[in-house]
Amino acid sequence: MNKGRLEAFSDGVIAIIITIMVLEMKVPHSDSIQSLIPLVPVFISYILSFIYVGIYWNNHHHMLQTVTSINGRVLWANLHLLFWLSIIPFVTGWMGENHFSQWPAVLYGCVLFMCGIAYNILSRELIKHDGEHSKLRAAIKTDIKGKVSVAFYIIAIACAMINSWISFGLYILVALIWFVPDRRIEKVLNTEK
Repeated sequence: MNKGRLEAFSDGVIAIIITIMVLEMKVPHSDSIQSLIPLVPVFISYILSFIYVGIYWNNHHHMLQTVTSINGRVLWANLHLLFWLSIIPFVTGWMGENHFSQWPAVLYGCVLFMCGIAYNILSRELIKHDGEHSKLRAAIKTDIKGKVSVAFYIIAIACAMINSWISFGLYILVALIWFVPDRRIEKVLNTEK
């Protein structure tokens, strides 16, 4: 199967996710600058989630550049990833509205953890479909970066039970780790040119 429709559908869903997140920020009914102060936590959680969704979009794009075709298992794995990404606006709003308190921070971490797992499943399905000479396999190898990220999510979820700001810091750390698109994939693709 051609991968074009999967890419187009994924791009559309991710664009909608970002749109939903920004619509969750309610406009104050006052024109004073002080009316924006209660929105600061919501805006901070929006920034973090926007970065996360952007990271997934960017790396999803890079990952799909390594393959020429897909199959039904890849389609389902991609939908699984999009499902977890689509929950990000809800947990973003809940965490921001509740000033990064314990349970919203825990659920935010759980959703990020599941996004990481779903991304890993998608990459494994792409590798399996592409065969033993998969460019993606050559690029990610043992995927230490992905495993470290998932481990940090687990630690962050546990830390939220003690201090949700520690977990928030770990969520920022993982975003920083992934902020630059996956250069491992770029290296493999550039060596073929």
